[in-house]
Amino acid sequence: MRCAIAGATRFQDWLERLHISNSVLTSRLGMLVDLGVLRRSPYQLRPLRYEYLLTRRGRDLWTSLVAIWGWELAWVPEHTPPIPALHHTICNHDFLPVLLCAHCSVAVQPRDAAGTFGQAGEWGRSVPNASTRRRSRSGAPGDDPAFPQTYALLGNRWSAAMVGAAFAGARQFKDFEQILSAPPTVLSDRLRHFCELSIFDAVPVGGRSDRPVYQLTDKGRAFFPVIMLIVASGQRWFHSPEGPAMIFRHRPPASELDHPFAPRLACGHCGGELRGADIADADTDVQAPTSSHSTQ
Repeated sequence: MRCAIAGATRFQDWLERLHISNSVLTSRLGMLVDLGVLRRSPYQLRPLRYEYLLTRRGRDLWTSLVAIWGWELAWVPEHTPPIPALHHTICNHDFLPVLLCAHCSVAVQPRDAAGTFGQAGEWGRSVPNASTRRRSRSGAPGDDPAFPQTYALLGNRWSAAMVGAAFAGARQFKDFEQILSAPPTVLSDRLRHFCELSIFDAVPVGGRSDRPVYQLTDKGRAFFPVIMLIVASGQRWFHSPEGPAMIFRHRPPASELDHPFAPRLACGHCGGELRGADIADADTDVQAPTSSHSTQ
């Protein structure tokens, strides 16, 4: 999807940009078509060949990509080669994205937003099914040359569920175990890896180093916009007949009132709300696609 948003449309485009086999690429493109984020369109009849074009649902993922890109720029300096800066063509400056509340246009920190399960929400829908529970840890730095640490946090469903649990308030081993019903070996492995990445700090409690509290670091809390934008995109495009999975409220600092929260992105340099067509790769001028949700 990262390559598609950057302009890949044909089979050969992905083969040239990714270390991927023909069979795996065919499988992934088929899955993305089934999910409705890409659509197949013939560009040659003899022999018949297809290109894969972003749908409205697919174009809407640019916000999540920009949030991931900004987080890796700010918190993962060891990229080799360095990833290019994001450039805002409206103010003509490089920038890091800032998360805003769509209701009040105020910058939002994790402590300012509260989430509860909606009618379709429960932890059981967030964890891997039986066929994936025994997978070994995935997402080590280097698995994805562009965004390695994001891949470590989201590239495996156990990891993604644990990040969500941490933002929901899980702090001790038993909290993650109770919320997710995860195998202890999986939890231990992921918690150790997240500490190695400086996402969590393991803080001893009562002098016991064997039962620490896992606290989100500044780096870990800075991943909050990525989570919010992914959840928002999922709820916009993958509706459940029961209703929303998550309901979020925003309470601005120094305010007694709260209101519904929906995420938006702003330019960290000029403060202007971001649109996909106004963002470019500072090195190549590759722009994010426009979409029906371009202000999101």
